[in-house]
Amino acid sequence: MLYINIHIIVNPASGKEEPILSYLNTIFLNTGIHWEVSVTTPDREAFDIARSLIGKTELIVIYGGDGSIAEVGRALYGCDTPMAIIPGGTANVMSKELGIPQDAMEAIKLIAYGHTKVIAIDMAMANDTPFLLRVNLGIMADMIIQADDALKHNYGQLAYGISAVQTLVHSEPKQYRLLIDGKEYIEEGVTLTVTNAGNIGISDFSFLPHINVTDGYLDVILMNNTDLLSLLRVAGTMLFQTESEVLKHWRCKAVTIILDKPTPYICDDTEQTASTINISMMPRVLKVLVAESYNKHAQ
Repeated sequence: MLYINIHIIVNPASGKEEPILSYLNTIFLNTGIHWEVSVTTPDREAFDIARSLIGKTELIVIYGGDGSIAEVGRALYGCDTPMAIIPGGTANVMSKELGIPQDAMEAIKLIAYGHTKVIAIDMAMANDTPFLLRVNLGIMADMIIQADDALKHNYGQLAYGISAVQTLVHSEPKQYRLLIDGKEYIEEGVTLTVTNAGNIGISDFSFLPHINVTDGYLDVILMNNTDLLSLLRVAGTMLFQTESEVLKHWRCKAVTIILDKPTPYICDDTEQTASTINISMMPRVLKVLVAESYNKHAQ
């Protein structure tokens, strides 16, 4: 599917350092594609730019990390304008989930040469905030909060691993009251994730098998311990894509998380605080450009 009028949103503060404007100019030259670029600033973020472009261009392309991609997703969900992704961040979870080339030039070529199709993917709502990837509590949230910009700049995706080790040392189990599709569970764990996407940002590794952004379900994943044996079992679960007693897993359309006090959590890349988090699935609300060869069942 070839688009002639496109608009690219560039986040210059994304994790990669590369001459993205030069790449765009080189690849789009002599293609007949009319393209324009907007650059994000602290006063005009990707969400604002994307909202202003609805109905004014055929395709909105975002170059940035998962935070910027989530912003554009929040702006475009429920409308007819599709989003395309050029990975430019640290982990690039969503682009890996969708099988988009991780090399920026290859991702641009995908758009320029039209070897693509549009699919509709799921999003979810957490306390009136739409999200694309996941909500994290416990050590998964602390890991992201503590991986500051300097750490990510110096170490890239390894920054999250460094932060995770620092977080594990001080981790303590929390009690979660969960209402999963109306059924109550009282659970204790060191981290809780409600995810729309399977990919964890490392190669093609997923939390658990059969999780993807087109299945119409949320996946609630609870890890109950951080001792060495538990961590090895979790690693084996992701490596071999098998279920494990270390990770409790529920699939649902809606979940409410009730905590004993206001607690920081991560919704996509945004830090928020609440004592109750209401999360519900929004199936197939966002149109996204992927390669013609993309097969959701193979993810």
